[in-house]
Parts: sequence; C-alpha cells; structure tokens
Amino acid sequence: MGEEGETVTNGTWVDEVWSREGGLANLNGVGEGVSNSTEWTNLTVGVVKGFCMSIIIVCAVLGNLLVVISVFRHRRLRVITNYFVVSLAVADILVALMAMPFNASVEITGRWLFSYRMCDLWNSFDVYASTVSILHLCCISIDRHYAIVRPLEYPMVMTEGRVVIMLCHVWLAPLVISFLPIFMGWYTTADHLEERALSPEVCEFKVNTTYAVVSSSISFWMPCSVMVYMYYRIYQEAARQERMLHRHSRLSSASQASHAAMAVSSSSNATATTTVTIGSNGVGSDPTANHGLGSGGSGRRLMVHRPSSDTQEATPTKERNLIKLKREHKAARTLGIIMGAFIVCWLPFFTWYVSITLCGEACHCPDIIVSILFWIGYFNSMLNPIIYAYFNRDFREAFRRTLQCLCRCWKEEDPWRSQMGPPYDSDLCLQHNGHTTVIKAKTRRFSTECGV
Repeated sequence: MGEEGETVTNGTWVDEVWSREGGLANLNGVGEGVSNSTEWTNLTVGVVKGFCMSIIIVCAVLGNLLVVISVFRHRRLRVITNYFVVSLAVADILVALMAMPFNASVEITGRWLFSYRMCDLWNSFDVYASTVSILHLCCISIDRHYAIVRPLEYPMVMTEGRVVIMLCHVWLAPLVISFLPIFMGWYTTADHLEERALSPEVCEFKVNTTYAVVSSSISFWMPCSVMVYMYYRIYQEAARQERMLHRHSRLSSASQASHAAMAVSSSSNATATTTVTIGSNGVGSDPTANHGLGSGGSGRRLMVHRPSSDTQEATPTKERNLIKLKREHKAARTLGIIMGAFIVCWLPFFTWYVSITLCGEACHCPDIIVSILFWIGYFNSMLNPIIYAYFNRDFREAFRRTLQCLCRCWKEEDPWRSQMGPPYDSDLCLQHNGHTTVIKAKTRRFSTECGV
C-alpha cells in the first residue's frame, strides 16, 4: 500500500511537473507573441515618425532654399522687405539642418546617440535658430508698419544700411540666451548637471525658472507682443486706406460718366456755343447756313470741350501710387498670415515651456505631447514658403520660373545649343500677290536661361 501510494504520489508529482512545464511553455509562447507584436508596433510607429519628420526636414530645406534662389534670380523681388524674407529663409534652413535631425534621432531611437558636448551644441542651436527665426518675423512686422502707416517716412527710415544693422542684431542677440548660458551651465540646476554626468546617453533640456522666464520672453513673448501691436495698427490703416480707395474709384467712375454725357450732349447740339463753322475764306459764318459739299464752304467744325476738375485729378502719378498702395496691402496681408501661422505653431510650445518650469513636478506632461509641441514649432519653418507660394503672386511666379529653369538644367544637353536655334526656329517666308514677306524668327538664348 505504501509502495502503491508512493507510486501514485510520485505519478501525481510527475504529472504536476509535466503540467507545470507545459504551462510555462505556453506562457513563454504567449509572452513571445506579445513581445513580437510590441516590437512590430514600435517599429511601425518609428517608421511613420521617421517618414513624417524626414518630410518636414526636406521640405523646410528645399522650400526655403527656393525662396533664397528666387529672390536672387528675379529683380522684381529685390526689395527691402525681401531682405528680411531671405534672411528668415536662411534661419529656417538652419533650424532644419541643426535642430530637427537631432530631435528626430532621439524620437526614433529613444536615446541620445552623440557625445555630452554635442547635446549642449544641439540645445544651443535649437534655441538660437528658433529665436532668430522669430525675431525676423518681428522685424518684418516693423517694416510693414512703416510701409503702410507711414509711407512717406518709409524710404528714409528703412534704408539698406539700417536694414543691415537690424539683421546683424537679429543674428547676434540670440547668442546671449543660447550658446553662452548653455555651455556655461547657467540654464539648469546643479542636480540636472550631476544626472547628465552619470547618464551621458540621456540628453534632456531641463531649465531653471530664471532661464525659462528670460529666454521665453526674448524668444517669444516680447516679439509676439510687438508683432500683434504692429499688425493691429497696420489693419487699422489698411482699412482706412481701403475706404479711401473705394471713394476714389466711385468719384473716378462718376466723373468719367458725367464727362461722357457732356461730350454726347455737346456733339448732338449743333447750335451750341462750343461749335464754330469755318468757311472757305477763313471767317466764321452762320452755323445755320446750308453749305453743301458742292458749295464754296468747307464745312469744317471745331468741337471745344473743357475738361472737368474731377478728371484732371486722375493723373498717372496718382495711379502709380494707388497701384503701389495695393501691392503694399497684398504684402501686408501675406506677412500677416505668416505671423498668424507663427503664433499658432509656437504659442502652445512656449505656454508649455513656461508652465512646466514654474509648476514643476505637479504639472506632468506626457512625452508624446512634448514631442508634438516641438514638431509643431518646427513645422513653422516649412510653412513660410508655402504661404509665399499660395498668397503672393510675385513669389508664386518666381517659384514657377525657378523650378522650370532647374528642370531644364537637369535635362540632357540639347545638341542645338551651340547654334543660333533649333531648325524649327528658321525664318518664315510668306508670298501673297507676287510680294514676299520674311518673318525673322526669334533666336533662343539657352546659355542664359538658367543663370542665377
């Protein structure tokens, strides 16, 4: 009985062991399946994130490079305002090349892949290039304010020398809140510096309260306040000038209509005092006398019209001023849209940036939200060329010509370029009633089409 019971006991123990091993195997299989599905999910998310970030980086670089090339190639775009636009495009290219790729590498791999000092360099370039881009928009709003609100002072205030000085300040001032405090360690706390020394594979930008308030004020809050005020004044002045334009157009149309009515009534009234009949002897005769074609009188008539004072106001100089005013309004509208896009893209980030620093651990924000806020701000660097192309006809035409030129330059070399032109550009001879007419063909200048 003991042996039998022992056997039963042993058999039960063996069964239990086998069942446990099978259960463990099943659990391992389930765990491996969950792990594999998690890995595939992470891989898919990483690929999607990498693709979207790459699109933003490439479009930001190429779009802003297209702005720079188009302004240099087309004389019509070489105006004072576009000096700021070109410099803004260079700043956005710097953001796309020096800030976005490092952020993308951290988002995709989940860790910092570079050295300790490279982390400081990335954070410095991120703060510097973003601040430069924002200050450019502030300068553009000031330029538009003088062009719309004070048009008579604009040529004397916005000279090339003054614009160069403004651009130098825009590029040099952000160094005070980027490279200097970050490399000196003034931007963060002592605890964070110790954590970075112990974990060099982590690159987090944790700032102290003083740096957060000062840097955000210089980078965003003060320039944004200036831009909002400037465009509010521009809107008021543009609305007033728009009413003046409508009043001028109504007066011009009314004066033209009255002038046309006077001309019709004068020509229809043959006995009017402005009609003089000149006889063959040069002496004015009675306008009611009947001088036929076969009689001695020549029958010539002088119609004298006195132009009205309203029509004298529509001079070519005033028309040119009106055209210039309309162009200034279109430029102000385009740059106003750029300012609105800038506020939409950067306001959420700087709101989070200040609130999380002042609030501390009590205001925790998920990492995915932080990443989205960063890349919405980066997206603004890609958005400006799209706004130019959509809302500004001059830039749109310049972009089209530049792209066509690049496409022609990339094509295979034309065998007819060394000649005056291809064979279908030959002279055309037309013969009609024994007369021959030669139409000279216009030669094609291939060598200078793509010149920058």
